Amino acid sequence: MSLFNSLATAVSGMTAQGRAIANISDNVANSQTTGYKRLDTSFEDMVINAGTSRYTGGVVANTVATNDVQGTISQVDNPLALALSGRGFFSVARPIAGGTEGMAFDSRAMFTRAGDFSLNSQGYMQNGSGDVLQGWRVDPATGTPDMTSLSPIRIDRASLPPEPTEAVTLSANLPASAEAGATGSTRAQVYDQLGNLHPVDLGWTRGEAENSWTLAVTRPAAGSGAATELGTFTVTFGTNGAPAGTIGAVLDADGNTVGRYDPANPANALLNVTGSFGGADQTIGIDLGRFGSTAGVTQYGGSAYELRSVQRDGGPAGAFASVTTQADGKVVVNYDNGESRTVAQVPVVTFADPDALERLDGQAFALTQEAGRQQVSAIGANGTGTLQAGAIEGSNVDIAAEFSKLIVAQRSYSANAKLVTTADELLQETVNLKR
Repeated sequence: MSLFNSLATAVSGMTAQGRAIANISDNVANSQTTGYKRLDTSFEDMVINAGTSRYTGGVVANTVATNDVQGTISQVDNPLALALSGRGFFSVARPIAGGTEGMAFDSRAMFTRAGDFSLNSQGYMQNGSGDVLQGWRVDPATGTPDMTSLSPIRIDRASLPPEPTEAVTLSANLPASAEAGATGSTRAQVYDQLGNLHPVDLGWTRGEAENSWTLAVTRPAAGSGAATELGTFTVTFGTNGAPAGTIGAVLDADGNTVGRYDPANPANALLNVTGSFGGADQTIGIDLGRFGSTAGVTQYGGSAYELRSVQRDGGPAGAFASVTTQADGKVVVNYDNGESRTVAQVPVVTFADPDALERLDGQAFALTQEAGRQQVSAIGANGTGTLQAGAIEGSNVDIAAEFSKLIVAQRSYSANAKLVTTADELLQETVNLKR
């Protein structure tokens, strides 16, 4: 290797160490950046020309990503913040324009570990870098997520409309030793179509026949008016092969069978009544429990009617109160009437080689061919990481380690600089040979 080649080799060493120092500087500057993944430096021998009698070499610095190295997770007071522990990324969309009707997004698939999400003015879950979280839409009727596509999560702040009561579930015990004419009663509250509450009485009367009771569903009198009968039914216990004390059959007021015990086809003793509760006619099902089951209404020993529980569905109108995230990735909207609705579910996106993703600004990454195909999975499925709600993942930069690497890079840079000055002195001596 000639003096000129030695000079070039030393310069390549200075260039490589300069790149290492640049990576260290970037890491230290982002040591407090949410979800930041540090950049390490690896050095590679570069042989320009080699043979048995000559050799020309150098060094080149390569930047190495650490996208799969976990950062420290910290709890925060933001209920929408999310932190991944383990493999995977959040899928995000980058806004490119805004308007009153929503936002337009970049068509590229982007991913991040920065989970400091909050609601923006248009209802999107946006992190500190401006990227919008994507997830699976959830069917409000069934609560089932649509796992076929990802879309930006947007929260509707509109009020929840009232839900009229469709079912009243009763659990009670009727005394088996009661005399004919003995009574027991439960008052339930039901919602009408406007969200108003109305009382409904469920009155029991022991019949003349053994193990037989009459259930009268009535709406109590309002003011000076009379009570309104909504339906009358006869309930028998231990009949049609049902176990003693459990419902065997239900008959309507005309003696027609509403339902009966059938071990091959288990069903609930559901009695439908219709009445007007401040609006259009409303049908309500009175659920007495399953035929032949001890859950619901039974007839066992006792001296008096015993109410265990009475429940009803439906509810009044509710105003938007808050949004929360759960450990399984569900995004839940809460209302001031105590109701809640799951509107989306956050999945995890994994890659065969996450370190090969293209790095973008804002702690985001873009898909590359080297990273492999993206796999979208539910939280904790297929080896993906777990989710912590109300937490964020910090930078995976260790300041102490970076300063240690900085000392080594600085000394290496100085050593290469010394080689440059030494080669320069030797060249000067060679030039002086002519004098």
